[in-house]
Amino acid sequence: MTLVEPVAQKAVDIALDRPILVFDSGIGGLTVLREARVLMPDRRFVYIADDAGFPYGGWEEEALKARIVTLFGGFIAQHDPEIAIIACNTASTLVLDDLRRAYPATPFVGTVPAIKPAAERTRSRLVSVLATPGTVKRAYTRDLIQSFATQCHVHLVGSENLARMAEAHIRGEAVDDAAVLAEIAPCFIEKDGGRTDIVVLACTHYPFMANVFRRLAPWPVDWLDPAEAIARRARSLLASSGAQPEHGDDIAIFTSGQPDFSTRRLMQGFGLGSSEW
Repeated sequence: MTLVEPVAQKAVDIALDRPILVFDSGIGGLTVLREARVLMPDRRFVYIADDAGFPYGGWEEEALKARIVTLFGGFIAQHDPEIAIIACNTASTLVLDDLRRAYPATPFVGTVPAIKPAAERTRSRLVSVLATPGTVKRAYTRDLIQSFATQCHVHLVGSENLARMAEAHIRGEAVDDAAVLAEIAPCFIEKDGGRTDIVVLACTHYPFMANVFRRLAPWPVDWLDPAEAIARRARSLLASSGAQPEHGDDIAIFTSGQPDFSTRRLMQGFGLGSSEW
């Protein structure tokens, strides 16, 4: 063994201890964190929830852009991330390009509606995209349809309430079945003898309610969760040594600085320590 090898390995271990940031408006991005941890067990994670700005659907676009870009200046300065995952469709479709321009040294992985894989899998050619109103109205979403799903009937469903319902459900609170059904019912279309067979979950909060959706759905569909694909994309951008370096604990940060008890308990259940912002 040469003297260069231990130095090189130390450099790799230092790089591996730089965290991966996982950012969402709330706690829905935990669906992405869960998959990322499975695929990248040698990495350290910092989960950031912008709960002070939640929900993003009601924000004016330029104000939300400015908020997220400014927040990331602080996140990057404090944590020096190896990569940042924007585990939020609304934020990704709005501000991903701005983040890349503002912080070119940090690789960003976004979360966009899984319209391309849905178009590839559907048999009926009837696909619904269940999202927030912000994601539905983005030109980015419509460009995805034009690029990858012109042979399909893609129905965009913007829910005003599901993200809040999902937050409550994740915390263990009761959610009214009738209220949930009212939000997902527009996804189910019957046309020319065919039925919707795929619903794209275009908000990272929604996969936590997938079992509820399945139970309430008027007929079976494929609920398409992009979390694993996002995690695979992030892993593809990172170098891997095959090592298992020792590193600090994964942590969660809330921009409000005041997560409630049920949220703190949820973070502990995910093995996330708390940190001040």
